[in-house]
Amino acid sequence: MLRRILRVVSALAVVLALLVAGPLWMLATGKVEAGGHWSSADRTVTGLAPSPAEAPEAVVQVYAARAWGWRGAFGVHTWIATREAGAEAWCMHQLLSWRRPVLESRATTTPDRAWYGSQPTLLADYRGEAAAAIIPEIEAAVAAYPAPATYRAWPGPNSNTFTAWVIREVGGLEATLPVTAVGKDYLLEGVLAETPGGLGVTASVGGVLGLTVGRDEGIELNLLGLALGIDLRRPALKLPGIGRLGMAPLLKGEVGSGGR
Repeated sequence: MLRRILRVVSALAVVLALLVAGPLWMLATGKVEAGGHWSSADRTVTGLAPSPAEAPEAVVQVYAARAWGWRGAFGVHTWIATREAGAEAWCMHQLLSWRRPVLESRATTTPDRAWYGSQPTLLADYRGEAAAAIIPEIEAAVAAYPAPATYRAWPGPNSNTFTAWVIREVGGLEATLPVTAVGKDYLLEGVLAETPGGLGVTASVGGVLGLTVGRDEGIELNLLGLALGIDLRRPALKLPGIGRLGMAPLLKGEVGSGGR
């Protein structure tokens, strides 16, 4: 009996070590900024969001960037930005841990600013009629988000839970969230849900144990809120903390080679 217990404990220790190895490596190699103060972190505009002159049509974009401080070793922060045709300002939808309520929808002309020291990447870029059609649906989904006053960095609900939930609610909107989007598998309703990337399914228990199988997500295993997996369609390994090693995921939307 004692040997069995020791084997189980040893196996759990190995699994835990594998899960935290990536985040520890990110910290040890300086891949994320763990020092300084958030008020002095880089917030420069990256140019990912087109100006009204460049793109007067409606635009919807989904972004991800490493979280601030040590949390960035584990995962990213995600948000959704929308702009009506002919408008000067965007509406930026996200969850912020320091805000009350945590759900924020605000006007901005720079939705593509660096996220407190981390350069954002685009996960989706919809324009024209496709964007115009889903903006009202996005606004309705944001208004209906079930946990607008709740934020837990782990296992959720957090900013990634919010982004994944909105995407699932909006027909015509897809985005393949990174494996480092901790909280994306925290399901607010039930234990089964569609994958944000499109064709696929996520099964998750409390955001700490789950499995995702999807056309664009590949296969992802969620253990203790951290995920690892493999993408066979666009060959890549997905590792906790480190993220994707291999081909880049498709950019969803009307821009670039992603498409739907």
